[in-house]
Amino acid sequence: MQLDLESRLTNDHHQSLKLWLRMLSCTTKIEAEIRSRLRTEFGITLPRFDLMAQLERHPEGLRMGELSKRMMVTGGNITGITDQLEQEKLVVRVPDPKDGRAFSVKLTAAGRKAFSEMAEVHERWVAELLQDITQEDKGQLIDLLSQMKGHLYAREEKEKP
Repeated sequence: MQLDLESRLTNDHHQSLKLWLRMLSCTTKIEAEIRSRLRTEFGITLPRFDLMAQLERHPEGLRMGELSKRMMVTGGNITGITDQLEQEKLVVRVPDPKDGRAFSVKLTAAGRKAFSEMAEVHERWVAELLQDITQEDKGQLIDLLSQMKGHLYAREEKEKP
């Protein structure tokens, strides 16, 4: 007798899957709203905003490969986003001081100003979207998700050869 997927699931499997889908649906809903607002309010895409956020955290600039790793997208995507932002004079490519063959990407003064304005509004949007969750519940969710993240990283470490 062959078991189907559902019959192989234990209660923990079911609950784990339910948790995963619930987290994913919440993230997707918030992300869709933020994407829409960024496009409407600032005429910018979420990936462009995210790239600028990475550069804002690293004023010395980041190499394209590092941006690709941090944003978990292909190098081609990073190149395309960087090209657009460079055309708008929000970022600039500069020779990497450690490797003359490579380039780092940095925010320009205009890019820092534009990102600062967007980031302030973005933070208000996130606060607004989560305003109906109590501070206590937010704290509890942060603690629980921190534990989950720790478990996932520990599992990853154990599985490394």
